[in-house]
Amino acid sequence: MNKLKAKEKSTEKSNTAFLSDFDLHLIGEGNYQKLYEKLGAHPMVIDGRSGVHFAVWAPNATAVSVVGDFNEWKGGDSPMKPFKNSGIWACFVPGLEEGAKYKYLVENKNTHFKEEKCDPIAFRSEERPKTASIVSSLDNYEWTDKNWQAERLQKNALNAPISIYEVHLGSWMRMPGDDNRMLTYRELAEKLVPYVVELGFSHVELLPVSEHPLDASWGYQQTGYFSATARFGTPEDLKYLIDTFHNAGIGVILDWVPAHFPKDGHGLGLFDGTHLYEHADPRQGEHKEWGTYIFNYARNEVKNFLISNALFWFEKYHIDGLRVDAVASMLYLDYARKDGEWIPNEYGGRENIGAIHFLRQLNETIYKEHPYAMMIAEESTSWGMVTRPPYLGGLGFGFKWDMGWMNDTLVYMEREPVHRQYHQDNLTFRAIYQFTENFILPLSHDEVVHGKKSILGKMPGDDWQQFANARLLYSYQFTTPGKKLNFMGNEIGQWIEWKFDESLDWHLTEYDRHRGMQTLFRDLNALYKNHPALYRFDSSEQGFRWIDCSDHANSVLAYLRKGEDGDKDILICLNFTPVPRQQYRVGVPTGGYWREIFNSDSTNYGGSGMGNLGGVHTEYIKQHGFDNSVTLTLPPLAAVVFEAP
Repeated sequence: MNKLKAKEKSTEKSNTAFLSDFDLHLIGEGNYQKLYEKLGAHPMVIDGRSGVHFAVWAPNATAVSVVGDFNEWKGGDSPMKPFKNSGIWACFVPGLEEGAKYKYLVENKNTHFKEEKCDPIAFRSEERPKTASIVSSLDNYEWTDKNWQAERLQKNALNAPISIYEVHLGSWMRMPGDDNRMLTYRELAEKLVPYVVELGFSHVELLPVSEHPLDASWGYQQTGYFSATARFGTPEDLKYLIDTFHNAGIGVILDWVPAHFPKDGHGLGLFDGTHLYEHADPRQGEHKEWGTYIFNYARNEVKNFLISNALFWFEKYHIDGLRVDAVASMLYLDYARKDGEWIPNEYGGRENIGAIHFLRQLNETIYKEHPYAMMIAEESTSWGMVTRPPYLGGLGFGFKWDMGWMNDTLVYMEREPVHRQYHQDNLTFRAIYQFTENFILPLSHDEVVHGKKSILGKMPGDDWQQFANARLLYSYQFTTPGKKLNFMGNEIGQWIEWKFDESLDWHLTEYDRHRGMQTLFRDLNALYKNHPALYRFDSSEQGFRWIDCSDHANSVLAYLRKGEDGDKDILICLNFTPVPRQQYRVGVPTGGYWREIFNSDSTNYGGSGMGNLGGVHTEYIKQHGFDNSVTLTLPPLAAVVFEAP
């Protein structure tokens, strides 16, 4: 009895020290931004005894206890107590250390519910198929990225050259001869980081690395929002990978999934025997096409959980940005639903008001705490002002994927060149809206799965034309306004679709055309980075001018990229047919010698080598509203780029 009283006294003392009345007030109103500092499992010392303090939000439970390898998973041996009517259950278990495996046994007699649940705020989890949480302090790594931290406000800015390499860590490269196993975080630091540096990308974007039970979800159905997946190693190993990227001058963006979560019994669903994190009504709380639950964004504690999670990755893992997945599914109550399958908002509309408020609060919080952050929306509709501040009525993101550009461009590029003259508006329509948001131009993983073919596989024509079309596509992407994103495999000319459980086809780089594609990406990244006119005004009409967008008959586009005073203008001409255009006259704003600085038809990339012998001199012949003009050779299915005198 004395031992039990002493244990209860320690628990009460640890709870009081850990959760103040002010903490509980902030948690209740949804404004406790660092929930992970209070809830979850935290090693600490109470009355001279070391142990672990556990705290979990389960307001409708009738009993909660900690079960684990330390008590043979027996419920009741380590009971938790409700704390001050807050809905939080807590206890202190003396003698526990980091590495202990545990879950919460949650009971709700009112709903006849009894389930072992993972800790929603566990910092570490077992590797699948096991599902226990693991006690971890996350204090066992010494960061070395001070130089990156000092400069990343500029590296992540709207006026910076941002070219992103999107990576699924489990399938970028496998270990042949070793059961084709996935690389670890530390092996990826050794192999992936120098590769990204060599090709000249400025950032990597990692498909979700939070713990998830099913490989086939690619990480988008998560059960451990605060746990780095154990597939590739420990939390410290992931920190090492990010640290290595930073020391190499590469920013790190994580895919983040606040739109939905899976129904696995050990996860967030029905957490305390009630619909705690999700809506109870399936017309609001379920994504039928994904088989997942939808977060209840109108609930303060749920907003608190998600915003704390976003901050957690910035503060504990030093990331540079979050790409927020499936924003459109959050914004619309009728997303992927038929009539009668959704409930209008209080005003009768289809907008999810709770989600709107959540996204605004999320972005305001992140940018206040971390001004360098890149908050990126994957938003596929015409929702207005996604990248405008909340005080102006916007959602507050820093960037938005331009899904319209991606779709229209790929539809155009998949057409046989002889038909492209009738569809040039697929390329020119974007000019109507291209500066309404801060756009990223994505050629992402979503475009190379589910029967869509690889980027190279989408291109029409014989092998030579397919490679030429792909080179032209990437050249267009790198020279048109907007930041750049390419999925792994694009840069080697992957023939087959992406497979999440296999390596990229690295053997292709033994062949000249595929090595030429790598060289193309290296040179495009250098071109983009070394010429400020190509990036300084990616999100402003100040940086772009059409020269000719109406030459449908020849399927040619010509435009200028412009920078600040002192930046040289860049002229881009694109020929979307396999027919070379000789003596093609283009107006230019400046007289003199325009130097050819890039040609996607170069033999270095596997092209025919047709070009303009290093540059062209202007003639005093009016064209396209300019007094001066040049006559160019436009190679087949190619882009040529010139720098002003």
